[in-house]
Amino acid sequence: MNPETELYPIAILIDELRHDDVSLRLNAIKRLNTIALALGPQRARDELIPFLDESIDDEDEVLLALAGELGDFVEYLGGAQYAHILLQPLENLAAVEETMVRDKAVESLNKICPVLNQSQLEQYYVPLVKRLSLGDWFTSRASATGLYASGYSLATPATQEEMRKSFGQLCMDDTPMVRRAAATHLGDFATKLGKEHLISDMIPLFSKLAQDEQDSVRLLTVTDLVAIAEQLTPEESKIYFLQPLKAMVADKSWRVRYMIADNFVKLSKAVGQEITRDDLVVAFVRLLKDNEAEVRTAAAGQVPGFAELVDKDTILSYILPCVKDLVTDTSQHVRAALAMQISGLAPILGKEATTEHLLPLFLQLLKDEFPDVRLNIISKLETVNKVIGIELLSQSLLPAIVELAEDKQWRVRLAIIDYIPLLATQLGVEFFDEKLGALCMSWLGDSVFSIREAATVNLRKLTEVFGVEWARQTIIPKVLAMGTHPNYLYRMTTIFAITAMAPAVTAEVIRDYIMPTVTNLVSDPIPNIRFNVAKSIEALIPVLSLNPDTKPLVDQQLKPALVKLSEDPDNDVRFFALKALAQ
Repeated sequence: MNPETELYPIAILIDELRHDDVSLRLNAIKRLNTIALALGPQRARDELIPFLDESIDDEDEVLLALAGELGDFVEYLGGAQYAHILLQPLENLAAVEETMVRDKAVESLNKICPVLNQSQLEQYYVPLVKRLSLGDWFTSRASATGLYASGYSLATPATQEEMRKSFGQLCMDDTPMVRRAAATHLGDFATKLGKEHLISDMIPLFSKLAQDEQDSVRLLTVTDLVAIAEQLTPEESKIYFLQPLKAMVADKSWRVRYMIADNFVKLSKAVGQEITRDDLVVAFVRLLKDNEAEVRTAAAGQVPGFAELVDKDTILSYILPCVKDLVTDTSQHVRAALAMQISGLAPILGKEATTEHLLPLFLQLLKDEFPDVRLNIISKLETVNKVIGIELLSQSLLPAIVELAEDKQWRVRLAIIDYIPLLATQLGVEFFDEKLGALCMSWLGDSVFSIREAATVNLRKLTEVFGVEWARQTIIPKVLAMGTHPNYLYRMTTIFAITAMAPAVTAEVIRDYIMPTVTNLVSDPIPNIRFNVAKSIEALIPVLSLNPDTKPLVDQQLKPALVKLSEDPDNDVRFFALKALAQ
């Protein structure tokens, strides 16, 4: 190979990496693997990595891309035995000012660490962690906290002891940002330790951070508590964690209480049944009654999960009164979170208690003034239906559902439409025709396109539930009558509806009822109708072709209609007609 052409890729890269235009520098970084392949492992190690290390860019975007690329670069250097060469440039990136770059560098270092052998780890990785841990700037010390967990298991016992001490010093660092980073990674590091060191070294560090003066540090220890408690027996958890837990629930900062509320089920599972039953029920009630709406919202989201961990009497005596209060909470977000979760209590409480205690609350939430609350309760009604049966559900909630079907918020109407086929399956055809049939047809004329579209799909699902004969008598005549409506949107909806329903009805129904309407609308004055007719014909051809009795109709009626549309003055109509003819 000509040496000049061999040097060509690296020359381009160097030019682009030094270019004034950031986008060119960024593209060069994203093409590093191609360049490395062109150079081969030896030159990638000897030239490319030193060059990248020397020319650390000043643009965070470029540095971020570089930090990400280097994590997947081991194979381009000749395999794991050379992986340590990547540590130097990543060490520099882990010390820069921009948090995103540092985090990406730490992520890449954690990817490379598992492929290092013990001598590489002791010779290169551990000294790197030490240098970062003792860095003058808080940025390098903060990055160091994320590197202990991945290297710990491979290290020798003496190095492990040093690593524990060094991590402990970072937990006591003067800079809150470093303590925050230490709290973020404490749980992960703790899971790599044996129980003896976990109790002797990690729990004191956890306790110190859990009492930190900065709430931004304290709130991060909640997930550490979960990680450490999962490694301990319930008895040990009670000894070490009961007091910190109680302190967190009563913390003066709402952000700490929010974190506890948001992780309450995980915490309860981690510390075991005894603490949950004896101490955490009261704590949970306290969070459900917290004076901050954000905390109540997080706690409301944990209600069914926590209810599974305690007995039925506890739910009825302690949790349900709080749930009743939350149904009328002043914050709409609390009510919306509760509406999303409250149905999860039904399987736990059983039919009788659900009917007595929960149904009135569902009804109240269905009438809430905030649309998201109504939406959330509708989307979860299936869970309740499985517990109490459709009869009770329809008696108590159907009036509210019918009211919501005409809700001024279209997303609420949409949620109701999605729920209709399920209701129809449970209610039976007579009840459905009497209570909900007219409603389903009214949606076809809705002012919002998404509702009209969902209504057409709904008709197909109903046809699958009640059968083709029901559709032929009840729905199809009404749909086809809209095909002659003076407003073009109604005629358009007819086309959408018959296209959606075609796969669910028989070829005979298509021939006798749907075909005449389609062929009439071929000559509609509105181009939008005509091109949707072409799309509809495209969907009808495969259905008709399957039945030998209706197959001739494809050539007799549908294809001539498409030929006519393919000569239409409108471009879109011609396009869809030709597309349908080509199939």
